[in-house]
Amino acid sequence: MAGAPNTKKLITLSPEPYEALIPIAGRPMVDFVVAALQSSPSIKKIVVVGPAELEYLKRGKVIKVITSHGALIENLRRGLDSFEPDELTLVATADIPLLCAAAVEDFLTQAQTKPADFYYPIIEKRTNEAKYPGSKRTYVRLRDGTFTGGNLLLLYPRILERGWGWAEDMYRLRKEPLKMCRLLGWGFLIQLLLGRLTISNLERRFEQVLGASGRAIISSYPEIGLDVDKPADYHLAARYISDNNLMAQ
Repeated sequence: MAGAPNTKKLITLSPEPYEALIPIAGRPMVDFVVAALQSSPSIKKIVVVGPAELEYLKRGKVIKVITSHGALIENLRRGLDSFEPDELTLVATADIPLLCAAAVEDFLTQAQTKPADFYYPIIEKRTNEAKYPGSKRTYVRLRDGTFTGGNLLLLYPRILERGWGWAEDMYRLRKEPLKMCRLLGWGFLIQLLLGRLTISNLERRFEQVLGASGRAIISSYPEIGLDVDKPADYHLAARYISDNNLMAQ
């Protein structure tokens, strides 16, 4: 998913019309995400949804580039149309340039052990802060621990056929856990505020609402959750990418 226009906080860093095209260490941000997916053995084919300028990505596992139109949910629908409804499909955003193949493979491997219709990665606060001190994330305190969400989603496209409106609401509130929890019911909001909500509670509630089973995957790779949507995120990502490039030389 690479269709987000560069009209928010990152506009102060780059005049590029799309966030995916903003350069980090001399390369468009989306390049790093596509490279991680290209290097992941479990990924068979890749579809990029974004501006026409991304046609250069069409090589290797990238089978097509679909020109983006409208909001993210509409672009997601366009991208998923390239896959079979019962074909397990990984969705990734273009703003996680620290993503690596190992993180993708770990997420997919864990998902294989938990039969479900969709999977969502979460990262513990201590894991994130240990590897990337100073990074600012939105955390939710559950009985199981304190977590932030990732920017991958593994699902069977068929589950969204009757749930696009609900999915759009959840995406819009993705950085506002209190409002997101309110969509699931006031009881969940109260449990969240008291720190009593559990991962299994959330999984059961999502199944009740969507009619599809979901599983949270606890990832030990905080790169999955480090999305670049403000200047501080950009500078953090640029620093670590530069350090990794120096180590590789």
